[in-house]
Amino acid sequence: MLPAYAHGPEEDAGMDLRAVEDTVLEPGIPRLVPTGLTIEVPPGYEAQVRPRSGLALQHAIAMPNAPGTIDPGYRGEIRVILLNLGRAPYTVHAGDRIAQMVVARYEAVEWVEGSLAESRRGSGGFGSSGR
Repeated sequence: MLPAYAHGPEEDAGMDLRAVEDTVLEPGIPRLVPTGLTIEVPPGYEAQVRPRSGLALQHAIAMPNAPGTIDPGYRGEIRVILLNLGRAPYTVHAGDRIAQMVVARYEAVEWVEGSLAESRRGSGGFGSSGR
């Protein structure tokens, strides 16, 4: 099944990805769930695979590597890593919506060694702006 916007591209950023086979998610054990999809992402773009909030809230199903990135050079099947954070097994059924996919532009960068310009913040991080 092709990725699809539940409410159309005017209202949804992400397209739903669906499982193509039943998969039992035992608590605490990550599993690859196949979608049956292969895509060719154009250069300068990536496909981001993100969790579904309903699965997280209602069933404690998470994506431990979220967001997952599908690079322009990847040609394999899209499979989604799901992790059951609940206490009981959860079955993903063929046809279930298991993730969202957003296609986004990215910029390639070229690294240059040297010194950094000064800023007001400097190297402060990890809550330093709240002090």
